[in-house]
Amino acid sequence: MTDTDTRSAPPSSSGFDLTPPNDEERARLEADLSPEEKRVLLAHGTEAPFCGTLLGEKRAGVFCCRECGLPLFRSRTKFESGTGWPSFTEPVDPANVRAVRDTSYGMVRVETRCARCDSHQGHVFPDGPPPTGDRYCINSVALTFVPEGEPLPDPLGRGDGKA
Repeated sequence: MTDTDTRSAPPSSSGFDLTPPNDEERARLEADLSPEEKRVLLAHGTEAPFCGTLLGEKRAGVFCCRECGLPLFRSRTKFESGTGWPSFTEPVDPANVRAVRDTSYGMVRVETRCARCDSHQGHVFPDGPPPTGDRYCINSVALTFVPEGEPLPDPLGRGDGKA
């Protein structure tokens, strides 16, 4: 999409604007990332297990995309998987997380990306607990935690509201 492109995506069922950032917005968002955030979010990297700052986060709230602020997971869906990465049973809204077939490293997996900015978040596996049976295994560095009732990050000025 270019700066002059006026296309917009329909909102997710939870009401979030999924229109991708234009070139200028994307450059601004990416300039705000640390080298480790760029490695994971933009180059599809993985942080080391058991080192992420959000692994032990237990407060009520929402986990948002570190790059564009889109709400991706609620704390009530977070569980301890023992894998070393924050794990969730389901996204805030299925439309907010995009699934992409990943055949890197000689494996077939399902990569998860932010549906708005297309940043790499992690992977989803079919070995999670009920009710979904899914385990969204997400890099801490790919997320920002927002406590319940606090304003959501809104780097694109979309009026995303509160957690």
